[in-house]
Amino acid sequence: MLKDKDIREALFDYLELQFGKIRIYEEKMIGRSRADVIMVITDALVGIEIKSDADTYTRLEGQIKDYDKYFDYNIVVVGSSHAAHVEEHVPEHWGIITVDEVDGEPDFYFLRKPIINTKVKLDKKLELLWRPELAMIQEHFALPAYKSMSKAFVREKLILKLDAANINHEISECLFERDYEKMLAEIDAFRKAKNPRKRRPKKSTSVRRKRRLNSK
Repeated sequence: MLKDKDIREALFDYLELQFGKIRIYEEKMIGRSRADVIMVITDALVGIEIKSDADTYTRLEGQIKDYDKYFDYNIVVVGSSHAAHVEEHVPEHWGIITVDEVDGEPDFYFLRKPIINTKVKLDKKLELLWRPELAMIQEHFALPAYKSMSKAFVREKLILKLDAANINHEISECLFERDYEKMLAEIDAFRKAKNPRKRRPKKSTSVRRKRRLNSK
């Protein structure tokens, strides 16, 4: 029986063969759910939920609602025990990949290709970007920096000023290029610039001297 950990690495190799240029992110919070896999492709994001033979459909209904808000395409990857009835549990626009164990290795098959998800929300996709990434999009399109405004405000302005095709392209490009160490350093610098620590005024030498004399 294949478990989640037995499936992942082989699945990523299979997805690269199927889609070409991809980048994989694992275990990301989306709404109230945790996405097993986010796959970045050109101009789109793909949500992937893994249901191994050891898993159940208990949380799937809620996961589907969250995945549909964040991703342009969605795919469920299921073990052989789920293959016969998985279509009853996911919407028609979701893709289905089945995985069997062949000679001790996972073997994948596209039972159904995903089609575009019309429920996806641009503001939710933009939530996946960090502040410096939003700033790069603003700079690329010569938009105001809005440095003192919240990320929610910036996301709203991007949706107002840019068309959806440009936003989708930029989201994918940012996630393709994300450098965690560089990005964390930029976030830290942004926070320090926005909220500089106020230095407390130094106590005068004479006051400290009086306190020492009084304590003797």
